[in-house]
Amino acid sequence: MPPTQPPLANILPPLICGTATFNTQYNLDPLALPTNQIIERALSLGVRAFDTSPYYGPSEELLGNALSTPSVRAHHPRPSYILLTKVGRIGGAEFDYSPAWVRHSIQRSLQRLHTSYLDVVYCHDVEFVSPAEVLIAVQELRRIRDTTGAIRYVGISGYPVPLLCELAELVLRETGEPLDVVQSYANFTLQNTTLLTQGVQRLRRAGVSVVPNASVLGMGLLRSQGVPVGAGGDFHPAPSELRKVVMQAAEFVEGQGERLEVVAIRWGLERWAKEGAVVGGVGGLGVSVMGVSNLEELEETMRVWNSVLDGLPGREGSVDQEKREWSIQRRKHIASLAKGVWEILGKWKDYSWPSPDENYVNIRLVKGVTEGIVSTPILQDDMSKISRL
Repeated sequence: MPPTQPPLANILPPLICGTATFNTQYNLDPLALPTNQIIERALSLGVRAFDTSPYYGPSEELLGNALSTPSVRAHHPRPSYILLTKVGRIGGAEFDYSPAWVRHSIQRSLQRLHTSYLDVVYCHDVEFVSPAEVLIAVQELRRIRDTTGAIRYVGISGYPVPLLCELAELVLRETGEPLDVVQSYANFTLQNTTLLTQGVQRLRRAGVSVVPNASVLGMGLLRSQGVPVGAGGDFHPAPSELRKVVMQAAEFVEGQGERLEVVAIRWGLERWAKEGAVVGGVGGLGVSVMGVSNLEELEETMRVWNSVLDGLPGREGSVDQEKREWSIQRRKHIASLAKGVWEILGKWKDYSWPSPDENYVNIRLVKGVTEGIVSTPILQDDMSKISRL
């Protein structure tokens, strides 16, 4: 890390707006989503970090366009917010962690996001490639960071918590420098707390500055209406038995006058703010990544988040006493509902699905990186720009 650069924990806000929802996995037509309004409203509500990826369909372009509207530019200049994106994942079963593709992907993300630098870049879904490939990609990202300034912090993201820990330890051991950030998803939720029980302390010992927790709804599993089905069909990896008990849990929660997704969001945000604090961000709070598809979801999530903050220790003098007491009572109520949900989940509590599944083959392995770039028409014009990085 450049000696003048502060640790990521000193600058990363505890709530990040994730834009994986700007994709056909979660929505029938992401281009029809009010993305400009979502991003501008998020900024007005105090959100100061946005997570995306080239793998999320049009997400990078939609986010970049939203951040480039005259109104946003006038009120929220680029240094006032943090952009996080990823490299390496191209498709459902197509990954390329080679230096050439990393350089290409960075150049493309800079263009799509209309920025001269990326605050954080992850190697995306590291379980789908070999540890050697991850190490090569991390080293290339750091080279770009140190020679061009187009990247500021480097990390990895993925699903299996033990593997994330192993790779963080590998990077530290082989390079002498820890990863800035390791992002896990769907592993600290009302259904699965593996990130806390198996991940936090190992990642901390590996020198990782921040561990964001993404997808507190388990990629949409913890919803009363079931998993999301977008234009691409049912993509969710949860087995049918798990889905069935989650629906039973939703019925139980509904019988208590609540919705499962509201309980899961509140529980996940509040518990991770506390449990993830040792690998947290600004304010000493665990960092969560939220994803929304419309303004109503954004408003509800922000109401929950602000209420969570009201009830946290150390804020007694800065919060209206009535709001604080309501938040504390709400925490107790959610905790009692969580216990009921766990009883229903039974053996499925803390279950993690396989990633990748046993039939996975990286189709990119049969194509060289040069062939892969040239055969993708939208990327041809960018080939000459790779050498700039």
